[in-house]
Formats: sequence, C-alpha cells, structure tokens
Amino acid sequence: MATLVTHPEPGDPTLQLFTELTNRQLRRSLEADHGVLIAESMLVVEKALDVGLAPVALLIARRRVEALRDLLDRLPEATPVYALEDDVVAGITGYRVHRGVLGAFARPTPREVADVVAGASKLCVLEASVDATNVGAIFRSAAALGADGVLIDPTCADPLERRCLRTSMGCVLELPWARLARWPEPAISKLRETGFTVASCALSPTALDLADYARARRESGAEERLALVFGTEGEGLAAGTIAASDLALRIPMARTVDSLNVASAASVFFWELFRR
Repeated sequence: MATLVTHPEPGDPTLQLFTELTNRQLRRSLEADHGVLIAESMLVVEKALDVGLAPVALLIARRRVEALRDLLDRLPEATPVYALEDDVVAGITGYRVHRGVLGAFARPTPREVADVVAGASKLCVLEASVDATNVGAIFRSAAALGADGVLIDPTCADPLERRCLRTSMGCVLELPWARLARWPEPAISKLRETGFTVASCALSPTALDLADYARARRESGAEERLALVFGTEGEGLAAGTIAASDLALRIPMARTVDSLNVASAASVFFWELFRR
C-alpha cells in the first residue's frame, strides 16, 4: 500500500501540487512545470490508474482512509497519500473536496493528430471551446454515444484540466484525442483528404435539418467517415469554418429558443449520427 502522510512537513513540495486548485492561472504554471494533472473523485483516480498513468501523490480526507483501502492498495508503496482533516484539505485546495479524494498523476504523452484520425470513422472537432465543464461534458457524450476520437483547436480548453476530467467522468483519459496545430485550415482539407465529410454544427441559413440528414444517411447506407465540428459556447462556429466545411447541420428549435448549450447540442448530434 502507499505511504500515508498525516503530518506533512511545512512547505512539502509534493503537497503543493494540490495548492489553490481553483486558481486557473496558478494551475497552468504549476501543472506545466511539474507535468501533472489533477484527478478528482475515486472514479477518475481509478481510471487514471486503469490507463496506466503514474501516480505522483494523493490527497484524501482522513475520515475516508478505510473506505479507500482498495484504491490505496493499488498504488506503488512509495506514493505519498496525504490523509488530512477536511478543513486542512479545504485550506490547501481552496474549496471543499466533497468527493474526498484528489490524485496528482504524470500527464500522458500527447497523441499525434494523425494517430487519432487514422483509426476513426466518427470524429468530434472542437473550435474555441474554452469552458472546461462543457468540454468535459462533450467528451463524456462522445465516449458514450460512439465517437472514435476528438480533435481540439489551438484555443480549446485543456481536456486534462481538473474540472474537465471530473465532468467527463474520466472519459478524457479513455477516448483518443489530439490538439490541432492550425485551424480551420489545413486541418479541414486534411480531414477531407482522408475521406471525412466535415459537417459544421451551426445556425447557418444553409444548414440542413439534423433529423432529415440523419434519416437520409441511414437510408442510403452511407459508411463515409464523418467529422462533426462544434464552436464556442456563445458565438458558435466562425464563418470561415462553416464555409470550409462540406455542409452545415442544425437542430430545429421550438418556441423562441434559438439554440442549445454546446454540450447538450453535441449529445443530440452524437445520438443521431454516431450511435452504433
């Protein structure tokens, strides 16, 4: 079992990896300097172990030591597990950790875009999606509803950010993804060259009704590779992205609602076009 630490030394550098988890600017520098990600909840910590990430340390509520015994037994003996009182944990992290366990893990080696595309027939592409919670929710839906991988543009939120990992229920660690160096071109052209139909999910005047397109695709027995592109939470996709795509698709809205939250919309698109 890992090494329990109940009285850490002041200024312990490993414990500092958990400092001020809600401070985004601090986290970016800390995680970049140390090459770590923070997994929150027992489920996400277990998935990190399942995919082979190397644990650096755990921070848990002391009251949960016995309940987490099976998890702690999976850790290398040299892994420090800081078992502290709830108030002390909150003082370190900057918030109350209701799930009772946080894990610092070495970040995985980033995948190459070509490796994600090569084995895929159904891709999700994210443009300028900067809200970590939405990105995590999209990853969870993509994994659940049949996507083979996710591509993100240079400005998209970090899928390995704590909130994204938590919201995705660890699916970010399981679903292949990669960050594009440039977007929309030459990425869209390269997707097209590898046989993908690139569909912008957008409120465009020329957009096709999603249900009509999905029905026609099923009836034709089409097996072409399909990449669905989603935009920002507020502005949607850039005009240049829509113009560069093969087609645009929309979800018809009722009453005075003009659109869904991007994560909700993505789930609808995945259900219609990606489900096995």
